[in-house]
Amino acid sequence: MKKRRHHIVTGTCVLLLTGAGYGQNQPSTPAYVPITMQQAVDLARAKNPALLSAQQNLLSIKAQEIQAGVRQNPNLVVTGSNVTIGEQANNPYYYSVGVSRLFERGEKRRWRLDTARSTTAQTDAQYHAQEQQTVLSVRQAFTNFVIAKAARKLADDNLNDFKHELDIGRDRLKAGDLAKLDFERLDLQLAQFETDESNAITNAQQASVQLQVLLGYDKPRNDFDVVGDVVPPVVSSTMEELEQKALAARPDYHAAHLGVAVADANVKLAYANGTADPTIEADYDRNGPDNSAAFNFSIPLRLFDRNQGNKETSKYAAQASRFTELAVRNQVVADVDQAWIGYVNAKTLSDRYNGHYLDEAKDVLDISKFSYEHGGLALIDYLDALRQSRAVASDALNAYAQTWMAIHQLSFAAATEVIP
Repeated sequence: MKKRRHHIVTGTCVLLLTGAGYGQNQPSTPAYVPITMQQAVDLARAKNPALLSAQQNLLSIKAQEIQAGVRQNPNLVVTGSNVTIGEQANNPYYYSVGVSRLFERGEKRRWRLDTARSTTAQTDAQYHAQEQQTVLSVRQAFTNFVIAKAARKLADDNLNDFKHELDIGRDRLKAGDLAKLDFERLDLQLAQFETDESNAITNAQQASVQLQVLLGYDKPRNDFDVVGDVVPPVVSSTMEELEQKALAARPDYHAAHLGVAVADANVKLAYANGTADPTIEADYDRNGPDNSAAFNFSIPLRLFDRNQGNKETSKYAAQASRFTELAVRNQVVADVDQAWIGYVNAKTLSDRYNGHYLDEAKDVLDISKFSYEHGGLALIDYLDALRQSRAVASDALNAYAQTWMAIHQLSFAAATEVIP
């Protein structure tokens, strides 16, 4: 695919923006290969400490399925009496061995397993919601770094070109073609370009560190770099399509839906826990020369405690979970709609800069520069043209950044990649 080329006029220079990425000059053989946005997302999924912690938590929740499925252990009872004295007819040795086990009724084990599995599924959806939030943060940090690199390149080129313009002014001053006051006013403008460059360097370095933290770097690298587009693309999907994708893919909505399943399983378990569980015991006894066997059967009489309170609690909790699911569904649709509005407005503004204001600012600056150098324009007017051009270029980068952020927010709200 042929890369688009865009010109941003700033100060006395033209910055060429392409789809290949932007930043300070790289050595011919860089120590670190720049990564793309998708590579950054993949790194975060694999190495972000918060996500790794959430993965272990998910495994710990899943391990509860094992515990939920275990059956009741049998009890072994061994007793003896009169074993330390000699055998006597009226006081013989006595031994007893008994085995007992509680048998659960009401399918308690089934509903425990159902609750545990539903909880695991819900926790898995919650993990993916956290992963989705991390991906959004990575994309935002990546875009901040790309824009910061473009701003730094812009500031560097502006400063270098203005220094060249200042050298011309110095020569004109020596030749008597420029007043000392005008030269000093021109020289004072250099401070603003140097400030722009210093701020741009700081912003780029801080953006790099922030992105590396999200990618799981324990120590930020100085040679870390990224490659990405500055000019945002067009989203081809419609708002209605993204709403349907969001309802199908949003992990928080999926978690809310699974929360209903967990609540329903808890209701069934609460009713099962209200049933009485019998205990059956078998005994073997030896009393002197005589052998005997016995059995016991016991079951609690649940005349008062039939788990009534937990039954009622679980029913209300299940109904609450259904309202929660509905609230999350409504919020999903609202998130997509709000993100879409933000994208449309941001894209409209960035297209104006890309298709009109940048070219117009370049024409104004070129004409002003030519007129000033040939004595047809006052210094104050030329400086105004410089400031206006710098402002337009800066505003264009901000418009691009806002559009990218709107795209990332739209991807997050729809839980799908909205750009190719």
